[in-house]
Order: sequence, then structure tokens, then C-alpha cells
Amino acid sequence: MDASESDRIGRLHALLESRTLRCNEGSEMKGQRPGSVAWGVLLAGGDGTRLHSLTKKIEGDTLPKQFCRMLGDETLLAQTRHRISPLFDADKIITVVTKKHEAFYSRETNDWPPTAVVAQPENRGTGVAIATAILMRRDLDPDVIVAAFSCDHHYSDEAAFLNAIEAGMLAARNNPDAIVLIGAEATNPETEYGWIEPVQTLVNGARFAPARVRQFWEKPTLATACYLQRRGCLWNTFVTIGRVSAFIDLLCRAAANIMLRLSAGIMENDLDSVYRSIPPVDFSRDVLAPQPERLLVIRDAGSGWTDLGNPNRVFDTLARERIAPAWLDSISGVAMPVAG
Repeated sequence: MDASESDRIGRLHALLESRTLRCNEGSEMKGQRPGSVAWGVLLAGGDGTRLHSLTKKIEGDTLPKQFCRMLGDETLLAQTRHRISPLFDADKIITVVTKKHEAFYSRETNDWPPTAVVAQPENRGTGVAIATAILMRRDLDPDVIVAAFSCDHHYSDEAAFLNAIEAGMLAARNNPDAIVLIGAEATNPETEYGWIEPVQTLVNGARFAPARVRQFWEKPTLATACYLQRRGCLWNTFVTIGRVSAFIDLLCRAAANIMLRLSAGIMENDLDSVYRSIPPVDFSRDVLAPQPERLLVIRDAGSGWTDLGNPNRVFDTLARERIAPAWLDSISGVAMPVAG
């Protein structure tokens, strides 16, 4: 890192500190879970173009998949919000959307707390979405835990999912400078997923023990995916957990100028012009992958995670979980696979 870049990062940290970010220190635990002292960020700003052919058959419109009732009576966004609700109070769940999707997200956000939705002027990738969500909340103390979730995932065992998230939150509390990833146990050599290679192979007996990350592998070839599975590498679920200070520091190091401009735009109430002038930032590729020394991974062997990234995965999930949504009988020309 050169002197000018170090100076930009220092300026940004000073700027954030000047905003005197604070949280409510006296919040009580909800039952036995630590969620009320943590925040959840739902990433729902993407266009989901790979599933437009299916969402049009289901909803009659090429709406983004997170607003589609794909696996039942609720949208994927609503299912995600309900899934994490045992861990986070309703007023501590932020959903990041994109303004051009307002006709879709307004259907289900009208009765949410007023601070629950962050509407981006444009979609600028997951890195910018996470940064904006954190910077918009001026009451977030740097030590507060934040967990970010995609809204196009399915879990066969949601209790196991919650256990993995709790383990990740504990690891983030115990490692204040780290970002903790949830890595799903690989059941096949998947070439469309990202992979996480731990420094040491996570053995079956190491339940939720965090491991350091050696590197990321993005959509490998079949031969490489077979090698990674044999090595005990994990699928990248893109569930990321850490302290506010850790997220901000990694974002600053990866995109200092963008963070400065976002923070200034928020303070000046002019995000529109900022978003028009900044490039997209992919949080996994552009922020996490270049800084593996700052990452930990928790092995999730029990939740049955699936990324609903294409129509085949949707139909495979329906067959495997024996889900029969109302739309299934109403569409023609789609063959339902048989669960193996």
C-alpha cells in the first residue's frame, strides 16, 4: 500500500469516527440468542437475469428472483427475512434494494420499520450495497456485529443454518479484525459456485471451529472442482459476518475512494450522483479474495444450502424437498426433475 492510499484510508477512518457512531448498549438478548446486539443486512438489489425466464412464468413479469414466490406463498426475500428473524430484532434487519425495483419491493415493505429499507439509486454490486447499508446507519457502534445474507438461497435445515450463523457471530466477536464466512460442505464438484480453501482441512469432528482462509476459487473447471472437493474445500455461501469496524476496514483497503465518496454522498444527501460515478464492487471478488489473511471460515455441514441461481437448481430443490408451489401446475413446457 503506497502513502497516498494509506492517507485515503486514514482520512476515511477519521471521517467515520467524526460521525460518532454509537449503538444502544443496553439491548437485551432475545431468548437464548445473541441477535438483538447484532444487525442483519439482506442483499436484495440485484436483477437476477438468469432466472427471468422462470420468474415470468411464475409471476407474469421478469421481476428479480428475490421478489418472486418461487418456493411457496412467500417471496424469497420474505423467506430470507423470516429465516433470520430468530437471530435479529425486526428493527435491526436492513434490506438493501434498488430504486428501479420499487414496484416489486414496496408490496412487502410497507409495514416494515421505517429504517428497514435502504434504496440504492442503482445496483453497484454487493460491495457497494454492504458499504451503503453500514454507512447509512449512523447509530452503529464499530464493535457491533453485522451479518450479510443473499436473498436467493434455500436451506433444507434452517435450525442448522441458525446454529452456523451463531457460531460465526461468536467467531467474529472473538476475532475483531476478521470477517467470518460460512462455507457449506461440498457434496459434488460444483463448477458454478465459488469455493473457499481453508489453510487446514476442516475435519468432520471440528464442529463450527473457525479456520483461516488460504484462498478463493471462483467457478472452477470440473477438474479443479473435483480437486477442491477432495481437499475438503467448501462452497462459498456468501454469508459474511464481522464487526462494523472489520467490514469498514476491508472495504477501505479495497475501495478507499469509493468509501470516501459514499460517506460524503450520505452526509450531503446526494447518493444519486455518487452512484452514477462509481464502478461496481463485488464484495467476494474485489474485497474478500485479495485479503485472505483477514478471513475465517466456519464449516456448515448440516443446513443443506443451495444457491437458487438458475432454473435447474430451482427445480432440483423443489423435487428434493418435495415442495409443490401453486404455480407449478399452471406453467407448461417445464419438466419437473425426479429427486434422486
